[in-house]
Amino acid sequence: MQDWEEKDYSARFDASLWQRLLRYARPYHKHLWAIVALMALAALIDAVFPLMTREAIDKFIARGTTEGFVWFSIRYIFLVVVQTANIYGFIRLCGKVEVGLCYLIRKLAFERLQELSLSYYNRTPTGYIMSRMTSDVQRLADTIAWSLLDLCWGTFVTVFMGIAMFRVHWKLALAVMSALPPLAAVSWYFQKRILKSYREVRKTNSQITGAFNEGIMGAKTTKTLVREEANYEEFTVLTRKMRGSSVRAATLSAIYLPIVISLSMTATAYALWKGGYDVFTMAISLGTLQVFFSYTINFFEPIHQVARIFAQLQSAQAAAERVMTLLETEPEIKDTPEVVERYGDSFAPKGENWPPIHGDIDFDHVSFTYKEGEAVLEDFCLTVKAGQTIALVGETGSGKSTIVNLVCRFYEPDVGSVKIDGVDTRERSQLWLQANLGYVLQSPHLFSGTIAGNIRYGRLDATDEEVEAAARLAGADAFIGKLEKGFKTDVGEGGNRLSTGEKQLISFARAILADPRIFVLDEATSSVDTETEQKIQAAIREVLRGRTSFIVAHRLSTIRSADRILVIDGGKILEDGTHRQLLGKRGVYYNLYANQFREERERRVLAGEAE
Repeated sequence: MQDWEEKDYSARFDASLWQRLLRYARPYHKHLWAIVALMALAALIDAVFPLMTREAIDKFIARGTTEGFVWFSIRYIFLVVVQTANIYGFIRLCGKVEVGLCYLIRKLAFERLQELSLSYYNRTPTGYIMSRMTSDVQRLADTIAWSLLDLCWGTFVTVFMGIAMFRVHWKLALAVMSALPPLAAVSWYFQKRILKSYREVRKTNSQITGAFNEGIMGAKTTKTLVREEANYEEFTVLTRKMRGSSVRAATLSAIYLPIVISLSMTATAYALWKGGYDVFTMAISLGTLQVFFSYTINFFEPIHQVARIFAQLQSAQAAAERVMTLLETEPEIKDTPEVVERYGDSFAPKGENWPPIHGDIDFDHVSFTYKEGEAVLEDFCLTVKAGQTIALVGETGSGKSTIVNLVCRFYEPDVGSVKIDGVDTRERSQLWLQANLGYVLQSPHLFSGTIAGNIRYGRLDATDEEVEAAARLAGADAFIGKLEKGFKTDVGEGGNRLSTGEKQLISFARAILADPRIFVLDEATSSVDTETEQKIQAAIREVLRGRTSFIVAHRLSTIRSADRILVIDGGKILEDGTHRQLLGKRGVYYNLYANQFREERERRVLAGEAE
């Protein structure tokens, strides 16, 4: 199971993080301000209700009269109606904000995932990305829509109740306020510890999601290697770790809240005792004591809620940090503002400004190193004429894939430049290049849907006839014709209902349909039988005619017709020539070809003897 460590975040509650997150929620700022206004009005009405109770006690109960009771009832009922409308309004708005923010953040995150460079996916497990897009985003939406707004309500109530207490009896109000410094000290102490535990919970949750993903995707490998017990033990370690972090966070929260309640109740008890004494000595009226006691209770109640919300925010901040990390991750390969202005970007292309590609490619003194790795290419130079087919041969790690990745601009040179038609690729749009690119992988990926739909990904406006023609050219029509539903056959998730060879044929047909100017074939025939390979070879010769192409191959029989064969070792070109020329040199290529020819002949002999 892959061990991938997440970024370590700050140890303190970060208010600026939430400010940045709220900037992403700009479309809902009007809703949020409306909710804040409703919260303020609701808090103000809550502060008025105890005054209404004091009026009822001192005016009607203590005096034993009903004079003015009708007007009092009208005012009271009016406040109840307004408060009911407030509650309905902010609950409705909070629901809209929760659902809307969840959609908006996921949309922004998905857009950012489309923009991120290939290197991001190479180093980030799928499970961690899925955890951010699902549970973390949902937690954020819940927090902003409900917890932060409850925090606003608690703040307004505390302020209004505090002002009212000072107006009613300032000495008692000071006694009640004496509980605030200890409350602040307790909150500061617990905040760091709760936040640390919740960060560990969210981090472990990502690891568990990643384990689920790897377990599902690698089910066949698990069974063939008999790794069920080992996987179970690894998963148990993760779940125990999450349980420990969760229990620790819950325990801290469970200790924190009672301490807050105890401190507030102590202050309330003192206010009740002192106020009762003042009533006994006739210093204040019974109605005044009642209203002050009500204000004291209402003053500390939102503080209790704020303490609860504060504990929740510790958990939510861990999710916020992870989502914001995704949203704010910058692609390693970006078009300059000038290029975007002229040629557009992935979401707003300006195809009318794209120059046509002829296919001349130059590596101009290119050096490239993967992050935290050894140099792959150093001062590498290569000139490819438009329409040439270049085969790349060499040992694993020699730099073949790096060369084609630089051509495709999946990576960019550290030094030097890659030029297409004499222009540095960084002076053109990424989409311009990749829209003119056909790439067939050794392990092709198919999307859920039909065979026709997967081929049509090469060109979405293609007709059924064009899709079928591309399949024939790739040699895929033979096996498609044997399927019950033909081109309408569902391929399953990731194409798991088809063999690897069949997926390669569909991938090749998809690339043909796109009609690209530059082709890259990375072990494109490694998973098909000899007969099918011969059909594909014939198709390749036809399709690649007039197009610049790169073929990465270990099976040397597939590249004999290439215009140039480059033997790569350590990022350097050891040999360069046609199949015949390189055989005549009797060098590295000759030895590779002779060894493969001998091995294939031995396999055929052994296969014949077995028959």
